[in-house]
Amino acid sequence: MKKTQRGYGWILLFGMVAAVLIFPVRSFAHCDTLDGPVVKTARAALEKGEATPLLKWVRAADELEIKEAFRKTLAVRAKGAEARDLADMYFFETLVRIHRAGEGAPYTGLKPGAEVDPAVALADQALEDGNIDKLVDVLTNAMGKGIRERFHRASETRKHADDSVTAGREFVEAYIVFTHYVEGLHGMIKAGAAHHGEDGDQAAGHGHE
Repeated sequence: MKKTQRGYGWILLFGMVAAVLIFPVRSFAHCDTLDGPVVKTARAALEKGEATPLLKWVRAADELEIKEAFRKTLAVRAKGAEARDLADMYFFETLVRIHRAGEGAPYTGLKPGAEVDPAVALADQALEDGNIDKLVDVLTNAMGKGIRERFHRASETRKHADDSVTAGREFVEAYIVFTHYVEGLHGMIKAGAAHHGEDGDQAAGHGHE
């Protein structure tokens, strides 16, 4: 059983690597979309009039600013539908901007939900459903496709590498693309495994004496 769980863990790790190397970089901007988790939390908080659920998205040092913005937003919302819409957007912008600053990321405005990467949408859906299988399948298949395509190109050009200088250069180019891709995957796997080991060591150090 333990061996099976470990194997499944490697599948998940490969999936995360695939997400980084294969899917568009814009997936990392997920939190600055109108359909993202930050704005979703903000919508619910404004409806309930309770700011506490918002605070997990910001640093402790930014809590007071968020609470004050939340208070002002609630006051303006009470003035009518048009004021409510403007106040909500002001608060969404404020919350996301401060959240992004806490990540050390630039804020370039709120994006439509349609800009959310499909892989990130699947990740959110997996959390909602409590089932990771579809996300794992999508990411591991994408990674496998990337490896196979680069391997095939390198393998085919290698057969003719000595036919001419031009053919040799085509092989070298394909070889570099293939090996760098695999090296990048392996480097991320090693980094992820090392980080997991550190977490385990820290957890072990917190045991009761």
